[in-house]
Amino acid sequence: MNDSTIRLAKRVSEMMPCSRAEADKYIAGGWIKVDGVVVEEAGARVADEQDVVIHPEATLVELAPVTILFHKPAGYSAGADTDAEPAVNLLTQENLLVAEHGKQRFLKRHLANLTLTSPLEAKASGLVVFTQDFRVARKLVDEGAKVEQEFVVEVKGTIREGGLALLNHGLTFNGKEIAPMKVSWQNETRLRFALKGVKPGQLMHMCRLVGLSIVSIKRLRIGRVPMASLAPGQWRYLHDYERF
Repeated sequence: MNDSTIRLAKRVSEMMPCSRAEADKYIAGGWIKVDGVVVEEAGARVADEQDVVIHPEATLVELAPVTILFHKPAGYSAGADTDAEPAVNLLTQENLLVAEHGKQRFLKRHLANLTLTSPLEAKASGLVVFTQDFRVARKLVDEGAKVEQEFVVEVKGTIREGGLALLNHGLTFNGKEIAPMKVSWQNETRLRFALKGVKPGQLMHMCRLVGLSIVSIKRLRIGRVPMASLAPGQWRYLHDYERF
């Protein structure tokens, strides 16, 4: 049976016009649609009757690496547990919260070669960051102990006398003194923690030492970037103007 298709790169190179190598780059950049669907695979083939459209803003400029902000639901693994389903499995186009300005196009390549920063226990929910950008990875991984994180922790039980002061400073974890932090009551059952260098299991350990047991943990902020309106399971791209 004869194959009546040709390489998409050949079709694009004739339409532009440009070299085959450049056509491959346009395809990899997500600038080409076949029958209304973006095709990113340079080796893709098309038939004569298929509609190939080149985005009017198509460019050969190298695509910038992306950073993803994700609201991890409780029960998914994000670097601190191995038994639960990996949270990265929820990073799909269907779960993307598209920005109102619509400048960032979704590409399959945005979900490849991601570095998970700031691990979060499976039992916890909240903001998790994945990045392709070495600058963000350096900030949140290599220098992560210097970046403040904010959590809301729902607790039950009766706090021991002087417990809130101890949470702010005076407890140990894994045999080491915990650095001072800001802990306050948000309401009768919720504590707000703002701290740096938090380790998996640390918040649960601290609450236990002052007579409290944890109902839930949610991370609201990493550095200057809040989770904001992301629903559980949703993700969005970090905007150009946002800095951790």
